[in-house]
Amino acid sequence: MDPNGKTALVTGAGSGIGRHTALALLREGYSVALAGRRSDALAETVKLAGPDSVRALPVATDVTNAVSVNQLFAEIEQAFGRLDVLFNNAGTGAPPVPIEELTFEQWRSVVDVNLTGAFLCTQAAVRMMKKQSPMGGRIINNGSISADAPRPNSAPYTATKHAITGLTKSTSLDGRNFDIACGQIDIGNAATEMTARMADGVPQADGSIAVEPTMDVENVAQAILYMAGLPLDANVQFITVMATKMPLVGRG
Repeated sequence: MDPNGKTALVTGAGSGIGRHTALALLREGYSVALAGRRSDALAETVKLAGPDSVRALPVATDVTNAVSVNQLFAEIEQAFGRLDVLFNNAGTGAPPVPIEELTFEQWRSVVDVNLTGAFLCTQAAVRMMKKQSPMGGRIINNGSISADAPRPNSAPYTATKHAITGLTKSTSLDGRNFDIACGQIDIGNAATEMTARMADGVPQADGSIAVEPTMDVENVAQAILYMAGLPLDANVQFITVMATKMPLVGRG
């Protein structure tokens, strides 16, 4: 399916998985809106796109703020006229401390970014996808393997990622009559700034510290390109892309 002329939005596009996915979509011919809190990080992503940067629209956005999200979608509509793909990727975590030591502010920060941010962007995308012609589009949520199996001391992150699965299912159901497909990609140990610490070892369920294998983040970008490129009468509901030797199966 030729993606030329199609448009996409990637949140958290200033680093890591978001950056690599935005660059892959641009290389594939999409026009891409890049959302993130830091303008300088978004500008670096645009720079890395090279000649494809002419189809990039960086928009500094706070996904936890409804006004900011609505402004983002207004800019997308003005620049592109429609939205074909949303990748809900923006996310954050809390310090890996016992649950009783978490502050309310730390809990709320993770919920606001990971869950409320994804909801606000999904809501705005559905509004646009319902009214555009031709109607419809695709929403892809970054669930993380923590949507299924937690790491130790990760209650806020794990709770929000489990909730993303519920948002994915509800959006998939509610969008069905409007040609809006929604799927989820659960990612394990992609090599980004976030997983660099794994080279020194990370806590395991049995209390030990172990080095965990990682994989090239480009594998994630290619999986998202596949999901995004399907016709709207087909959908990848859930997919897991992970480092083969990471200790997910049997975790705990």
